[in-house]
Amino acid sequence: MSDATDPWLIVGLGNPGPEYAANRHNVGFMVADLLAERIGGKFKRAPKAQAQVLEGRIGPPGPLSRRVVVAKPMSYMNLSGGPVAALRDFYKVPLDHVVAVHDELDIDYGTLRLKLGGGDNGHNGLKSMTKAMGPDYHRVRFGIGRPPGRMQVADFVLKDFSAAERKELALEVDRAADAVECLLAEGLERAQSAYNT
Repeated sequence: MSDATDPWLIVGLGNPGPEYAANRHNVGFMVADLLAERIGGKFKRAPKAQAQVLEGRIGPPGPLSRRVVVAKPMSYMNLSGGPVAALRDFYKVPLDHVVAVHDELDIDYGTLRLKLGGGDNGHNGLKSMTKAMGPDYHRVRFGIGRPPGRMQVADFVLKDFSAAERKELALEVDRAADAVECLLAEGLERAQSAYNT
């Protein structure tokens, strides 16, 4: 079982490349970028894994400060498990100290849900992570809602946020980053009561 001195691995899920940068599927990358900004560092190529990483600390100085590795897998979404498992091994992170930040179709836009373990709900990034490591990692689920009309799910998640959604996007990404920080500092129950809407 993990203890307070173990590092945390925060994984923003997304697809690499500028053509995907503003897609709904890349909201995990957006949250990871904001956390990196807050830590005050730049991503660099990971040792022994196909990912970009930033090492630092999150939280107020003192006992609530947590050692973290923020990561963006540089494989495509459906292959995220390999890089995440390699990072977990390299940094010696217990599975319950892994946090996946990802888009979630079954939750309305502007809604967050935090949980530990569970299924992948058809999300290819989670499917790949669970196959590589098992399901018992934390998830910060960022609601993107369902596709309108007859639009295919694959098309919807690979589209940019709508103009209306973009007005609130910075605020929602900020809230998701706050939720990650709360999870690390105060635990899942406190984070759920503060951020599960």
